[in-house]
Amino acid sequence: MELTSKELKSELILEIQACLQLAVPLVIAQILEAGIPLLDGVMMGLLNSQALAAGALGAVTFSTLASICRSTLSTVGATVANAFGAGKTKQIIHASNQGIWLAVLMCFPVMFFIWHFDSILTLTGQEESNVLLAKTYLQSIVWGFPAALGFCILKEISSALNRPQFLTVITAAGLLLNVAANYILMFGKFGLPAFGLAGIGWASALIFWLNLIAAAVWIYFDDYFKDYLLDCSLLQFEREMFVDIFQTGCFLGLQYGAEVGVFTAIALLMGLFGTDTLAAHEIAVETESFVETVSIGISYAISMRVGQLKGQNDLKGVITAAFICIALITPFVSIVAIIFWLFPNYIVAMYLDTSNLNNIEIVKTAIPFLAVGAIVQIFYSIQAIAAGALIGLKDTRIPTLITMFAYWGVGLGSGYVMAFTLGWGAIGLWLGLLLGLLIGAVLLVGRFYFLTADLSTTQEAEVKC
Repeated sequence: MELTSKELKSELILEIQACLQLAVPLVIAQILEAGIPLLDGVMMGLLNSQALAAGALGAVTFSTLASICRSTLSTVGATVANAFGAGKTKQIIHASNQGIWLAVLMCFPVMFFIWHFDSILTLTGQEESNVLLAKTYLQSIVWGFPAALGFCILKEISSALNRPQFLTVITAAGLLLNVAANYILMFGKFGLPAFGLAGIGWASALIFWLNLIAAAVWIYFDDYFKDYLLDCSLLQFEREMFVDIFQTGCFLGLQYGAEVGVFTAIALLMGLFGTDTLAAHEIAVETESFVETVSIGISYAISMRVGQLKGQNDLKGVITAAFICIALITPFVSIVAIIFWLFPNYIVAMYLDTSNLNNIEIVKTAIPFLAVGAIVQIFYSIQAIAAGALIGLKDTRIPTLITMFAYWGVGLGSGYVMAFTLGWGAIGLWLGLLLGLLIGAVLLVGRFYFLTADLSTTQEAEVKC
């Protein structure tokens, strides 16, 4: 009995180590990636206020479309992880190749859409001068879009094969180079012309390509990847696997779109309560978004780990890994919640001068938003990890429906009722979001439990046969 207890403890420690090996570099990479648009925004402000406004339009457009495509491609990592866990080297190669095909096929229509997005911005009633300036940014950064998706594919593959560490180094180096390239191309240093806002777009495109080249060179020369021969049969198209990856990935793209869409809708509704309320909401949302990068990084890690264990037919390990990741995120989100509750004034002070009397209303409104946001980020973390575990099981259709119901049906629906019908005001929208995330977390964890129980039953039946 004592021996069994020691073995279980040893297995648990090994699983924690395996999860941390993936989670730590992926969390760091996610934080660094989140820092790129933040630094770009700061540097846009160095030009002038109009460049900041127009740049924000362009940056939100590009990052949203790129994130939807990256979400679609995340199923490649789950497929490769399944094959890696099962020891099927050829399937790793085939899945990687189909992922590259999917990235290439997505590039052309999305790049065309980005190139002509100024027409859509005009239809939304934006000022013509801002649209023209945003157009210069979009038509420069668009040339980095293929490299951004290419780097995403290599990140998915290397993470699925337990080697994400060097990509984190590349991301960090890219962040520093991006700042330098922005400065040089914005202001025209070293004899180059001053491109202004377009220079930030060209700098980002350049860094996307440098990151991709660095990652490809690393994978090519790293002996660890030699066994997988990722450079072989690159042009081989396998319809069945491609369709499987595409269909699974499309639901992940819809899932991300639903999340972005509901936050956009809430921001528009916040605007009905006035500029100060909208500003307070943006402070809470931006703080939430940065904190949530940790949860997203762990979500990527659990996708890979669950995929690997599923490939090994280790369903007990799948369940253990999922709940270990929830246990890992719990202390972090708890500390963040305490900070949100005890020090909201300090958080608001990072965005504006709290001693300025003109900002008093914003500060008063932001504090209760952050109080609710403290609980929101807890449920978001649980939901993100459960969703990541389900991606590892290649289950995306039902989770997407759950997410759409939780965000739009419960979150936005109840938030609207509380804010406008019951007259609770803007805080009602945040309470609705909280309720939606609570329901989403419960349903996704329940879905994971149901699916693993069903797979376990099927596995036991196969063994008996």
